[in-house]
Amino acid sequence: MVQCSNNLLGILNFFTFLLSIPILSAGIWLGKNAATECERFLDKPIVVLGIFLMFVSIAGLVGACCRVSCLLWLYLFAMFLLILLGFSFTIFAFAVTNRGAGEVISDRGYKEYHVGDYSNWLQKRVTNAKNWERIRSCLMYSDVCSTYRTRYSSINVEEFYKANLNALQSGCCKPSNDCNFTYVNPTTWTKTPGPYKNEDCNVWDNKPGTLCYDCDACKAGLLDNIKNSWKKVAQVNIVFLIFLIIVYSVGCCAFRNNRKRSWY
Repeated sequence: MVQCSNNLLGILNFFTFLLSIPILSAGIWLGKNAATECERFLDKPIVVLGIFLMFVSIAGLVGACCRVSCLLWLYLFAMFLLILLGFSFTIFAFAVTNRGAGEVISDRGYKEYHVGDYSNWLQKRVTNAKNWERIRSCLMYSDVCSTYRTRYSSINVEEFYKANLNALQSGCCKPSNDCNFTYVNPTTWTKTPGPYKNEDCNVWDNKPGTLCYDCDACKAGLLDNIKNSWKKVAQVNIVFLIFLIIVYSVGCCAFRNNRKRSWY
């Protein structure tokens, strides 16, 4: 039993160590070669994750194979913190994504989105001007609207209104349905005389670098994407937590066995 639990823990941590190498390499590569603010935003978390996995796996590997109890204790402490953080994140992710959905519009194939429909925590992420400036540049570099324009450029207005647009395309690349603008093509609309009940109508501009990137609808479309992504991550995280708990249990067995062995 002693040998089995130690060997199993050693094997698990060996594979974790191998996994940390490409993660760390990807973070370093992004930091050196990032072309946009979006990519640079990701490099530091990836590097931190890679370093954390590398050191934890080394501690677990050496502690299990060489039966070093102090390293195993540090390993178990780090794993406990990781499980606690994972559990907290899962609860938090479900809590902040329990509100918000697109509004179904009559005779339209797409939905429209409103910032106020989402949780207060998510709203604060996009109502902060500095945050939104960074996010806006990411959206522009990601070609959300240029891809949308290319895909729907050859269709007429009736076909466009039946198109199944995603949240970002609906919020950032076209004016709100409330504006009643005249359709020319997917990113060119003729404005009707105001005043408008929706402030997004004043914000809209046909320029490719403007469109509706500063509209509340665009912010809401992003929040809908985040909400759906976080729900998926939280669901996957449940499986990951189960795996961590199993590894933690094996680690506890190896630590207990090491202590017993040192008594003889």
